[in-house]
Amino acid sequence: MNTGTTGHLVILCGPSCVGKTPLHKALRKFHPELSDRLQKLVLFNSRSPRPGERDGIDYHFRPRRQIDELKKLSRYVVFEVRNDLQALDIEQLQDSLRNRDVLFEGNPIVGRILQTHAVLAEIKKLTLFISPLSREEILYLRAPERHVVLSELITDIMRGKLLRRSRRQKGELSLQDLKDIETRASSAYRELQEAWHFKYVIPNHDGEDSDNWDAFYFLIGEARQTLEAFRGLLEGNRLPIVETWEEGLLPSET
Repeated sequence: MNTGTTGHLVILCGPSCVGKTPLHKALRKFHPELSDRLQKLVLFNSRSPRPGERDGIDYHFRPRRQIDELKKLSRYVVFEVRNDLQALDIEQLQDSLRNRDVLFEGNPIVGRILQTHAVLAEIKKLTLFISPLSREEILYLRAPERHVVLSELITDIMRGKLLRRSRRQKGELSLQDLKDIETRASSAYRELQEAWHFKYVIPNHDGEDSDNWDAFYFLIGEARQTLEAFRGLLEGNRLPIVETWEEGLLPSET
């Protein structure tokens, strides 16, 4: 990817629990030569760390009021993501891109900011979206004779994934955990509507709740296929499972 003194910004997005984090970890494990070329973009976040997350590695975890204060400084972009306040240090990102490629792995709301922010307009980007459904499945399910409300179905799919992941991490879930799961699940459809803005879409049914990422030493199932598709795109090769979505594939629903 990096052909000059200015690196690429690799934007890897998708709904919560779709498999972005285990995909990034799998890249480090199985293709370190590619992972070593990518410096992770670390944002500020007002939420508490999840089990296994580390301050300064996954996010800069700070109180909400402290992140809100960053609005006063021009070098930061501050935004709301599913009731969490996050912030991007534009100057730090630009400095990192002078030396290497940078990976953002996270929410499509942030991904779109990185795509469209005027300060980042001239930066070379590789934009990828991970979806829990393929384009063919969406076309099948949205046909009038199926009588499927896609937004409700996708919410159900992601709610199940999020519940399985959270129970694996925490065991007993609190009321706040359940509220957080519902917020993330109900936002998945709106986030998937943004997928057409990304150059490539990789369908992946093995979300973060799937054992296929870590049950065995090697990946199996769609986890393995997703890793190979991600690897291919980083190397400039598009595998057949990689899709391109058109605007309106997921229509607005009232």
